Amino acid sequence: MPEVQLDHVQIAAPADCEEAARRFFGELVGLAEIEKPEPLRARGGAWFALGDRQLHVGVEDDFEPARKAHVALRLEPGELDELAARLAAAGAPVTWDAALPGERRFYSEDPWGNRIEFLAAVPS
Repeated sequence: MPEVQLDHVQIAAPADCEEAARRFFGELVGLAEIEKPEPLRARGGAWFALGDRQLHVGVEDDFEPARKAHVALRLEPGELDELAARLAAAGAPVTWDAALPGERRFYSEDPWGNRIEFLAAVPS
């Protein structure tokens, strides 16, 4: 069997989403934007570095936000509360969930209503 690895994850957004994507994922979450390859730039959206992987925000015609399916972004334990505070101050929802043993986590939404999970291991 071949070894399969995750290369990137893509979330959908409406047209003209680039400025809001840069503010949310770049400024608030702290991801570095990476340049899209030239042949793909006309499609819109924005790409961000996610460790050694990537998060792609892609434009979708007839966009509908993902309310259940979601991306989960792992942080260091000390960074989780700081991010929650930044998001809340920016008007994004922050809903804590204690149901996963050994993890602290909360859910939020990107500017278009897609569900995003943020989590960190409980310090031992």
